[in-house]
Amino acid sequence: MKLCNTCKTKRAMIIRPKTSQPICLECFYSVFEEEIHYTIISNKLFNRGEKIAIAASGGKDSTVLAHVMCELNRRYDYGLELFLLSVDEGIRGYRDDSLATVEKNKKTYGLPLKVVSYRDLYGWTMDEIVQAIGKTNNCTFCGVFRRQALDRGAVLLGADKIVTGHNADDIAETVLMNLLRGDYFRLGKCVDIVTGRDSSIPRLKPFKYTYEKEIVMYAYHKKLDYFATECVYSPNAYRGHVRELIKDLELIRPSAIIDVIHSAEQIDVRGEVKIPKKQTCTVCGYISSNKVCKACILLQGLNKGRPKITIGKSENIEQTEKPEKTVKSLNILS
Repeated sequence: MKLCNTCKTKRAMIIRPKTSQPICLECFYSVFEEEIHYTIISNKLFNRGEKIAIAASGGKDSTVLAHVMCELNRRYDYGLELFLLSVDEGIRGYRDDSLATVEKNKKTYGLPLKVVSYRDLYGWTMDEIVQAIGKTNNCTFCGVFRRQALDRGAVLLGADKIVTGHNADDIAETVLMNLLRGDYFRLGKCVDIVTGRDSSIPRLKPFKYTYEKEIVMYAYHKKLDYFATECVYSPNAYRGHVRELIKDLELIRPSAIIDVIHSAEQIDVRGEVKIPKKQTCTVCGYISSNKVCKACILLQGLNKGRPKITIGKSENIEQTEKPEKTVKSLNILS
């Protein structure tokens, strides 16, 4: 019988993916939670009395995030006011089922829940967007719209910050994607534990150093209620290919995920690299690195029946054409 490598007394029930060490369930729960607590404290992510919106999709990452945030907030008396915030992209057979899981988590943890939808904010659902553009670049639209939807939902909740379930695997994938695309500006930023520091609602990643496999183990052994089905449109995403590469590297070297993150943390963006300045979108008033934000550009393409043309554009939207639905829905940030 193998003994737990941590307590040296109880029987080891699992091999910890992050360290390849045998560990009992009680010690696994403890080190899993304590490492996240250390990440929160060492990076000074929260201040007492803040309202924190937990981005909740119903999947394993956000479900474990909600569970751990509630537990640590109680155990260490963070003094935070927690909310659940969900985005309904309008994907039949996927998001409607996952939102049912979020509703269960709302009752389990006793947290308020706010749901914002693409239909209400943009006048389109993801199903309709995919019908218009196909399955090749749909993740571009969804990523841009979802980021803004979370911010708008947080504003409606009066939240000070948003916490997301982005884990170490996600961040390592983003590092490699930016490297392969030659995106030097984002290469230096993508490992920040806080994004949008200069915005009114920063985003925090308490799971920055937490392995996806350990999140799955934690959810499984804790018997948490989460939605496990993959988005029906994601198999065609570029990220999926990079994810496979990361998984292959992890099999050879378990520390590869953290190694990639630590390597990216050491990258220093040279002075001659042009860093976009933050400004306000002239169409909707949302924070943007261009005169017109990406969401408005993509939305104009959809409304004009030319969605593919606007994917690579950063500006050049006809600002005199402001769809009534769009302006009305985006004014909540003004």
